Amino acid sequence: MTLEIAIPNRPKTSPDLPRARGGLRPADYLLLTAGVVLTVVVVKLFRDISLPWTPGGSPDTVSTDPSNLPYYAARTTLRMFVGLAASFLFTLVVGQWAAHSRRAEKVLIPLLDILQSVPVLALVSITVTAFIALFPGSYLGAEAACVFAIFTAQAWNMTFAYYQSLRNLPRELDESARMMRLTRWQRLTQLEIPAAMIPMIWNGMMSFGGAWFMLASSEIISVSGNDQALPGMGSFIAAATEEAAVGKLVLGAIVMVVTIVLVNVLFWRPFTAWSERFRVEHTEAALAPRSLVLDLLRRTTVPGRIAARLRPVGERIDRGMRVFGRATRSPFERRGSRGGDAVFFTLLFAALGWGAWTLARYFERTVGFAEFGPASLMGLASLGRVVVLLVVSTVVWVPVGVWIGMNPRICRFAQPVVQVLASFPAQFLYIFVVAGLTYTGISLDIGGTVLMALGAQWYVLFNVIAAAGQIPTDLREAMDDLRVRGWERWKSLILPAIAPGYVVGAITAFGGAWNATLVGEVVDSGGTHLEAFGLGAYITNATGNDEFAKVLLGTLVMSVVTVAINRLVWRRLQRTAETRFALV
Repeated sequence: MTLEIAIPNRPKTSPDLPRARGGLRPADYLLLTAGVVLTVVVVKLFRDISLPWTPGGSPDTVSTDPSNLPYYAARTTLRMFVGLAASFLFTLVVGQWAAHSRRAEKVLIPLLDILQSVPVLALVSITVTAFIALFPGSYLGAEAACVFAIFTAQAWNMTFAYYQSLRNLPRELDESARMMRLTRWQRLTQLEIPAAMIPMIWNGMMSFGGAWFMLASSEIISVSGNDQALPGMGSFIAAATEEAAVGKLVLGAIVMVVTIVLVNVLFWRPFTAWSERFRVEHTEAALAPRSLVLDLLRRTTVPGRIAARLRPVGERIDRGMRVFGRATRSPFERRGSRGGDAVFFTLLFAALGWGAWTLARYFERTVGFAEFGPASLMGLASLGRVVVLLVVSTVVWVPVGVWIGMNPRICRFAQPVVQVLASFPAQFLYIFVVAGLTYTGISLDIGGTVLMALGAQWYVLFNVIAAAGQIPTDLREAMDDLRVRGWERWKSLILPAIAPGYVVGAITAFGGAWNATLVGEVVDSGGTHLEAFGLGAYITNATGNDEFAKVLLGTLVMSVVTVAINRLVWRRLQRTAETRFALV
């Protein structure tokens, strides 16, 4: 039994679709050749990653010889995709758990709020020793720490998107799934993942760009106070910036842009076009996204042959998953016993109390409670920059995002451009920022906001594009028939339709902006050091000086501010968007 009736736009049948029988086609040979080349490259990179290595045994910078750029781009791209795979698994587990368990939601969602705003540098500083101990004497430990940093730039946003999609699941689809008595596995694979596919792909694409943005912070890890540079584009940027080598930076920027465009053409674009099959509406979009790579894959027979071979395995997995039972209870009706709630929250508050007491004693022994004063003031200064950034991003990018999202033809060309802009590391611009600020006399307290915007504003744009693109075509056609235009159309259709997506984008942009304070509040280039008054600079300096207690204190202040704002503002807006503005 399948849920084909619940997903209206199921895969289109076409005479061009491959048949499982017959000989190989030219497209098959092309696909097989590409697969062999990709396998050889990945095996070569994994062999380099597993070389012997000890902390302090590698230089704190990499060669800036431009001939190394293709190799650096390959190493970085591999890390990015390993981090993306880990983020996807994390998203499925944690997002599913939070959406289906009321008690888990009370813990996981605030925890995600904290984690998405914790700077990459802080997380790497806390975990790098454990990763190196996990793979002693091998580069794998340092690589694992780097991949974890990339993972932290991707996972939280994707998890929020998946959780939000499950919370906004159309009720008629939920009721149909329960009437069909689907098992929990069937519900996951045939309803929940397909229903969340479009926002997951768009947020995955955005998160991928966010990870590019933080490359320089991810590929230079600090072990026992010593910086260790891993071969990659991020470490190349840092080395070229330190040398103030404009020509090498320009070459690096070109390789970076080419890499981002190739990843978009070969990976994200096909996924975006493929995900249109999961759009839930009764009329087909007038101009659906297209991908030449996807069209080519649809003309091959190799995937169909592999799928036919694996079908018995899939049926066995389906039968094996029946042990988890059927999904007979709606996730919209999550209830719990009072006794269970009392035990759960007692244990939770006891754990929080023990953690707070342990942290207080640690700070008393190390930096002292007086350090909270300046750290809090710096947190307020950074909060001001984050709020300004978010307001400007909303005013600028909401209309642009709606325009792109509601025009598939524009979206086809704008998507790669936006992705390149969102992925461009701020460190590439440090030389020009230093020159610009020195020439104009503007301090980094103001100029740093622009650098932060390079990494955070795109979350708003991407989520608005995704939300506007999901406005059902039949509703838009009804508005056209009723001649509802201008502000009335925005008020009655567009703003309510994009509200849930915008709130998710604003929340992630808020967290991303805090992360971007690390690259926006401290700028080093060619011996010139600029620094703004803010928490990002505080954490960056503490990390460079190996002052773990200050890193932890700065992270704690940042987490408290973020959670407070999320509880007081964002979650209320999210509930309002879910209950009043959901179109399903």
